[in-house]
Amino acid sequence: MSGPALLYTRDLPGGGYVAIEAREQGDAHFHARLLAERRADPARRAGHPPPVIAEAEGTVPSHVFDELYAIAADNVAVAQWIMRWQAKRLRNRQ
Repeated sequence: MSGPALLYTRDLPGGGYVAIEAREQGDAHFHARLLAERRADPARRAGHPPPVIAEAEGTVPSHVFDELYAIAADNVAVAQWIMRWQAKRLRNRQ
């Protein structure tokens, strides 16, 4: 099976980027992930995959993309989803 396809990417203010990647799961089912890399320095990114802050699944690729694009295109929404991701990580450590 091939790796995920990069569908969207944009730079974040102050450095880093957001990206949407997706892959077909089979049986016309699609899974997409929203990545948020906050590190501005590409050298600091080496060996550290960006966090997945949101995921979407469905049978219509455009619906799956649109769900994550609504977050990825909005800086405030990206910040909110990063905070959710951080809170979840903190809960899982306890």
